[in-house]
Amino acid sequence: MSNIKLGVEVISAHGLFQGDRQNSCSPFVELKFDNQIFRTTTKPNDPNPVWHESFYFLVSDPSFLSTHTLEAHVFSYQDESDAKPFLGKVRVNGTSFVPRSEAAPFNYPLEKRSVFSRARGELGLRVFITDDPSVSESPRAYIPSPGREPVSSLITDDADERRELKKPITRTFYNATPSVNQQQPATMNYGMHEMRAAAPMPPRVVQYNGPAPPSDFSVKETSPFLGGGQIIGGRVVRGTKRPASGTYDLVEEMRFLFVRVVKARDLPDRDLTGSLDPYVEVKLGNFKGVTRHLDKNSDPEWNQVFAFAKENLQSNVLEIVVKDKDLVLDDYVGTVRFDLHEVQSRVPPDSPLAPEWYRLENKRQEKKKRAEIMLAVWEGTQADEAFGDAVFSDSLTSSDSSDIISANLRSKVYHSPRLWYLRVRIIEAQDVIIVSDKSRLPEAFVRIQIGNQMLKTRVSQRTFHPTWDQEFMFVVAEPFEENLVLSVEDHSEPNRDEPVGKAVIPLAAIEKRTDDKKFRSRWFHLEDSISDAMDEDKAKKVKFATRIHVAAALEGGYHVFDESTYYSSDLRPTAKPLWKPPIGVLELGILNANGLHPVKSRDGKGVSDTYVWVRSRTVINSLSPKYNEQYTWEVFDPATVLTICVFDNGHFGGGNNRDQTIGKVRIRLSTLQSGRVYTNAYPLLVLQPSGLKKRGELHLAVRFTCTSVSNMLMKYTKPLLPKMHYTQPLSVNLQEVLRVQALNIMVTRLGRSEPPLRREVVEYMTDAKTHLFSMRRSKANFYRFTAVFSGVMSVTTALVHVLYTMLVRFPEMILPTVFLYMAVIGLWNYRFRPRFPPHMDTKLSYAESVNADELDEEFDIFPTMKAPDIVKMRYDRLRIVAGKIQSVVGDIAAQGERLQALLSWRDPRATAIFVTFCLIIAMVLYITPFKLFALLSGYYFMRHPRLRHRIPSAPLNFFRRLPAMTDSML
Repeated sequence: MSNIKLGVEVISAHGLFQGDRQNSCSPFVELKFDNQIFRTTTKPNDPNPVWHESFYFLVSDPSFLSTHTLEAHVFSYQDESDAKPFLGKVRVNGTSFVPRSEAAPFNYPLEKRSVFSRARGELGLRVFITDDPSVSESPRAYIPSPGREPVSSLITDDADERRELKKPITRTFYNATPSVNQQQPATMNYGMHEMRAAAPMPPRVVQYNGPAPPSDFSVKETSPFLGGGQIIGGRVVRGTKRPASGTYDLVEEMRFLFVRVVKARDLPDRDLTGSLDPYVEVKLGNFKGVTRHLDKNSDPEWNQVFAFAKENLQSNVLEIVVKDKDLVLDDYVGTVRFDLHEVQSRVPPDSPLAPEWYRLENKRQEKKKRAEIMLAVWEGTQADEAFGDAVFSDSLTSSDSSDIISANLRSKVYHSPRLWYLRVRIIEAQDVIIVSDKSRLPEAFVRIQIGNQMLKTRVSQRTFHPTWDQEFMFVVAEPFEENLVLSVEDHSEPNRDEPVGKAVIPLAAIEKRTDDKKFRSRWFHLEDSISDAMDEDKAKKVKFATRIHVAAALEGGYHVFDESTYYSSDLRPTAKPLWKPPIGVLELGILNANGLHPVKSRDGKGVSDTYVWVRSRTVINSLSPKYNEQYTWEVFDPATVLTICVFDNGHFGGGNNRDQTIGKVRIRLSTLQSGRVYTNAYPLLVLQPSGLKKRGELHLAVRFTCTSVSNMLMKYTKPLLPKMHYTQPLSVNLQEVLRVQALNIMVTRLGRSEPPLRREVVEYMTDAKTHLFSMRRSKANFYRFTAVFSGVMSVTTALVHVLYTMLVRFPEMILPTVFLYMAVIGLWNYRFRPRFPPHMDTKLSYAESVNADELDEEFDIFPTMKAPDIVKMRYDRLRIVAGKIQSVVGDIAAQGERLQALLSWRDPRATAIFVTFCLIIAMVLYITPFKLFALLSGYYFMRHPRLRHRIPSAPLNFFRRLPAMTDSML
């Protein structure tokens, strides 16, 4: 029989409906699961009861656990009636059940049983699965009596016990009477509450005092000792000991023993064939690093660096052993030993330690005559130049020491490819002749292809000289290795397209532009194949051929979106001449992580091989890894967002496994004060189909230093995006399509790096799937929307009162103005009066542009009887539409949150600017007549279009840079 049990802790309820004559309620909860029923005690006259009572249900078949449902019904006890007023219910599906270690309290909103139910409020439950053998179960659960129950059996009237109930206590209910000989802890307080049942004896009640479960998802401030000193309140408090290197002052100083194996010479032959395949083992206690072996080489060169953490040193003797690679047993060549007490230390900016030649010793510790190896051994920190290329003792085991694996575990910095927008305008073609039937007029169209991106024009009318005049946008990346291929084809039959000719344009030959000036067009000859089209000499010899008129330009004035606009880490245009000078420097110290959950199993235990993006080194077999790596970036805009992610390295062990996500941290730079060091422990949260999971905490140190305060303050008045986004704006749909293309290019280019960056990492970092529909995001955006406008309504109510007071003081002008406005508007609209009676408007109904599939869907029966592939296609289309609606709701909520951010000091610089502006405007309005101010403001807002600019104004740019709550959304 299964030992799996479902544990339910009934914590509390809030805001229950109070419907009796005393305007109160006496609630209790009935739990139902798998034909078992439990019931809590009754809390008299308490609309916000607290129980902290635990129950355990027996799971008959764990394989069907996900199909079962836990029901919790809240009733109110009434002494004078057999009826139990219904206060609400909660249903928890089996798919959300998690182990006890991952369970967290959750407040479920109470649902109505029917339309006329008056349920309201929330019920706090903690639901989990356990296999603890100490929890015993009986085959029959508690079933409440259908008859009337006395008050004394349900409500505790003792005054002392009522005072005890006010404390946050937890009761555990067992469905069997414990053994008499069972030893109970002395710290527990036992008590019996009578519960009338129909069949078995009432369960024994165990009470114990305990604190409420802490919140696991909060950011905690820390005060670590870093290289620059202890961080207290965002300031560095330096001690008497000065840091060894001022470059790495945001991380803890870590000492390493570095060993550089350069090369060897005059090694003796060991094989029978007279050859040698040498490699080197660097051994220090139980840690061992192995170089690559070189085939048949007596004078090998390795030039590899190994790093051993000082805190992990288990021996005072370092051994460098040279061996010969063999099929069965590797041969011994020689050894060099170092006493760690004699190893020198160096810290940058000291010059690197020069390697030296050391004579190899045999097993009897006798010096060889000729064989030598060049080595360099020193003590250093993570500021050492060799740190980035070193193989670390905590990042590699002796069993997996190949070059490929060690490269995948090292610290690397990746640069995203430089992306450009390519604008292609297909204008016209001349002499489009079908070879098979020269007398037939073609229905031509052009297929444009760059790599995996392909678009095509509309089909022209039957003519030898078709005209399209259509523009298309593509994403390309430097270096421009691909070609723009134009293929003119004839739509001869409904399912057949006959090629006419091809033209190939190298991307490197296309002109680049940085503004909205008109770009040059050219005529290209069409050839039968791509190879002929790429032959420039053949194109010059052609006297008469089909030609195509094309205009193409590489747009350098746009910022190419490769990530969500909400979390963009860079907003600069593509062309470097348009880049503005940086406004500051961002320094990030990745300290350590703790409490990580094991992701995979190795040697019979759960482990994690984690790294932090920007790609730090991978720490093997550690649930509390220490990284202590520091990175620095130039900051060009305070509205950018820093994203830090933690992954489990899938290269180690299998090589084909995916890098699993452990958590993500986002920091908007505008929320950071200049010069302050932020040291916090951020929870690593991942949303899974089973719910929200916390997989540990990541400790970071962040400092933003402003190099020019005036430039940064002026940045708030500048447009958020480059000028081309406003002079020639791109539609929202086009931006989403181009973003997908940019993401695919990034995945391809970064996948060719060493070590390769996998697709799942790039997608998780760039939030590639945020545009898809999600009920959770929709609800979150809706609640954001309501939260913002609930505050607006309260402000609006106050403004209406002020307006009403002003109108009451001048009542004689209200009605004449209203009627005069209505009369003028009616006279103005007289010219546009309808000439015919209104009829069905096909354009208003979009009946003219509807396609066959949409009509078939509209007239389909309910429920549908269509094939699964058609239903799937329509469901995906519905998700796309819902995703757009979801984005619009989120955008509206973000605008309201930006209004709230004006005075919330979330962006301290922006709030300071706005408060200063308000003070100045207040002083100006005090000395300026209001009528004059209103007159000038009206003239400004009603100015002629020629006096307006397409570039957004400074107030609008300032508003767009304000932070919204999108940074805190999962």
